[in-house]
Amino acid sequence: MSKEKLKRDALLYHAEPQPGKIKIVPTKPYATQRDLGLAYSPGVAEPCLEIAADVSNVYKYTAKGNLVAVISNGTAVLGLGDIGPEASKPVMEGKSLLFKIFADIDSIDIELDTKDVDKFIETVKIMAPTFGGINLEDIKAPEAFEIERRLKEELDIPVMHDDQHGTAIISAAALLNALEITNKTIEEVRIVVSGAGAAAVSCTKLYKAFGARAENIVMLDSKGVIRSDRENLSGEKLEFASDRKIDTLEEAMVDADVFIGLSIADVVNPEMLLSMAKDPIVFAMANPDPEIAYELAVQTRKDIIMATGRSDHPNQVNNVLGFPYIFRGALDVRATKINEPMKMAAVKALAELAKESVPEQVNIAYGETRLAFGRDYIIPKPFDPRLIYSVPPAVAKAAMDSGVARIAIEDWDNYKEELLLRSGNDNKVVRMLHNRAKTNPKKIVFAEADQLDVLKAAQIVYEEGIAIPILLGNKETIVELKKELDFNADVVIIDSKDAESKDKRTQYAEKYWNNRKRSGATLYSSQSKMRERNYFGAMMVLEGDADGMISGYTRAYPTVVKPIFEVIGRAANVKKVATVNILATERGPMFLADTAINIEPTAEELADIAQMTANVATTFGFDSVIAMLSYSNFGSSTHPNSAKVRKAVSILHENNPELVVDGDIQTDFALNTELLEKTFPFSKLAGKKVNTLVFPNLESANITYKLMKELNKSESIGPIMMGLSEPVHILQLGASVNEIVNMTAVAVVDAQEREKTRKA
Repeated sequence: MSKEKLKRDALLYHAEPQPGKIKIVPTKPYATQRDLGLAYSPGVAEPCLEIAADVSNVYKYTAKGNLVAVISNGTAVLGLGDIGPEASKPVMEGKSLLFKIFADIDSIDIELDTKDVDKFIETVKIMAPTFGGINLEDIKAPEAFEIERRLKEELDIPVMHDDQHGTAIISAAALLNALEITNKTIEEVRIVVSGAGAAAVSCTKLYKAFGARAENIVMLDSKGVIRSDRENLSGEKLEFASDRKIDTLEEAMVDADVFIGLSIADVVNPEMLLSMAKDPIVFAMANPDPEIAYELAVQTRKDIIMATGRSDHPNQVNNVLGFPYIFRGALDVRATKINEPMKMAAVKALAELAKESVPEQVNIAYGETRLAFGRDYIIPKPFDPRLIYSVPPAVAKAAMDSGVARIAIEDWDNYKEELLLRSGNDNKVVRMLHNRAKTNPKKIVFAEADQLDVLKAAQIVYEEGIAIPILLGNKETIVELKKELDFNADVVIIDSKDAESKDKRTQYAEKYWNNRKRSGATLYSSQSKMRERNYFGAMMVLEGDADGMISGYTRAYPTVVKPIFEVIGRAANVKKVATVNILATERGPMFLADTAINIEPTAEELADIAQMTANVATTFGFDSVIAMLSYSNFGSSTHPNSAKVRKAVSILHENNPELVVDGDIQTDFALNTELLEKTFPFSKLAGKKVNTLVFPNLESANITYKLMKELNKSESIGPIMMGLSEPVHILQLGASVNEIVNMTAVAVVDAQEREKTRKA
């Protein structure tokens, strides 16, 4: 992506459809006069009086207990430096967004227009009663140290400067595991720290807390090695001043076991790496470009354990592994501070999590056969669903044990369940889908690439590394639209009607005719059809000239389905092709089938649809819990429509006993766990969280999925084709750019799965 294109896209993202990235939404009913009377006057007086009588009731009656302020003065923003409070606001909003999507913590960004330490501290103290915690962000050193120290001392809520402690916690966990792999001890290793800012100081302090010895540590700033005989050292630097008579990074690296980079790009060269001890541990965490490039480092030393701050390499030291979950645990016990035991507990929890067997959902997200503890996996991945119930309990318990918790958690199993519920309200499935597609991009035909939105989607998937687009359509139109979009990549453009495509049309027509000549096709009609983009594009996939295809943006679904069925056809042993839509909901991803193909499926076909849907869920790393929906519950109606669903369930129970599936069942009972368990405790769904809905007919499925999507503004993926012999997927008419991007990722993952099957 060009710098100009990135700029335009970023500005548009932050400006549309409304400025900013966060908003406030009501959590209580407000439709009636009674609701408003309880929300405000006169009813609001009652909780006010309760809080006045006992201030701890503020946690019972207000949002304080789940509200964190992200506070900055904009003096050290990312790699931008001192850009001021207003200019820092997009970053602070972004931090608030991460709090919400990873740990379900509500967060407000606050930018303070002052560089005066006393004024900053006083302002935060004045507003502190509003919040359950304070996350300090992007404040330059050395002021950051003083601000955090005093606020921690003077406030009775958790305060953490993530720039300091986030990197420290994540890197410490990675370091402990790297040392274990190399059979080294933290007490004995020689550590070089490049950088002396807030993060570097905090990292080194935490390493010392775990046993690193001061005499084994060398820290460098922009002037070189921080030595004890240097003048005018700050208190923070003086703590790490070395007595060794060396001045440069090159000298410090000789026989060093560990390099911690929190400085600038390319300060480490291969010669320095070669001078390090056996099995060197190198954490090059400067962003976006590390102190030494990952590829160069691993080529130079085969025995290296390498980590960076980047997501495109193994062992990413990513702060999002820490701060959301640390605050989650601290808030849940109403901790008065985030202390060293809590930080150390987070380190240990992260380190231990990396040693556990990795869920298939994580392997799928990262396109791995099997992630396992080792040199390329020393720290959990950001998409690991276990983080939400691994780190917060460890932090909460440490807060309780160290005496800073104001309430105690007694039922830890119940707490884990509560945390799991918090993890279901974001679009993890979309991020996982994109991430997996990027691991092995495939060639995808965009059959309507002369449409602006389709071409926008093709540009996004190209620039994001999701797919390799092949643009099918009017070549002149596509070229002009590419110029308009600043889409300068040299991608394949094909016009199925022009002279350049004649040889391919002839080849495809022969193949199509041979396949369809006993189904009414003539050679002439076959040649004519190859001028149509959906026939031509489908033949590209069938003949291996492309790995998958996306179409349907401009035409009604039945019109697009016909050529796909004729060219591609069903996979072996598949009786009926069907579709499933995935909706990102507050309870997590929901799989809904069949939403686009089968108008009135039989019981046998419903059973097949349920099995295929379960297979799709497995591809995405989810175990299906399937409700076969009806207007009746377990035989309450004898009508043939209900009987059909019951028969489908019987077929599944007999032929697929491993599936968790039941019905006939009404939607509310399927989705309300308590209601189901109370009324129908015998059901196979009792005590389980349904994530798959199979509808009795197309009408109910299509209406329901579109209703849910529009009313809840849910992210939608689909309809995903199930049962075709090749990866071809059809969009809904007028699909959004995001929906086209998501469906392209589906086509890529579909192609990846088929490739694995063929190789096996």
